[in-house]
Amino acid sequence: MLPIGLAGELVSIGTLVLRVRDPDLPRPFKAPVNWLAAPAAAGTSLFLLLGLPLDTWIRLVIYAACGRRHSRLRARGAGNTRL
Repeated sequence: MLPIGLAGELVSIGTLVLRVRDPDLPRPFKAPVNWLAAPAAAGTSLFLLLGLPLDTWIRLVIYAACGRRHSRLRARGAGNTRL
């Protein structure tokens, strides 16, 4: 079983990666005053990411490497096709 603190750390990184990797993904929630909220949220996220322990970053690298190697989309040669 995964400790809740560790799960939270991994989710924080995964959320940011999804934001960068797939920026056009539909998101039902729209932030008010986006010109202020977006930079503040990005800065806060980066601040929190910098505080994550090294072992969380190591787990992320291992997870990403395994995911890239065992990707079903990559095996099919589908490129950027969404599931």
